[in-house]
Amino acid sequence: MGDIHKVAEPDHIIKDVVGKFPCRVLWSEGRPCLEYQREADVALITEYVHKTYNVELLDVFFTAVESLPVEP
Repeated sequence: MGDIHKVAEPDHIIKDVVGKFPCRVLWSEGRPCLEYQREADVALITEYVHKTYNVELLDVFFTAVESLPVEP
């Protein structure tokens, strides 16, 4: 019997995360980096990726960085 739990492609996970959370993807040397708004957001994203895809956030993204504040 085949494994019914297939690992999602990183591109699919990235697209899903960006569509559901206030974040964006930055690319550094061809590797995806998660840019998040608040520390609480990255905690939610990490939990979502683990529960939904059974992978760690840093298995999908090279790194995660907080957005720089926008100066008025």
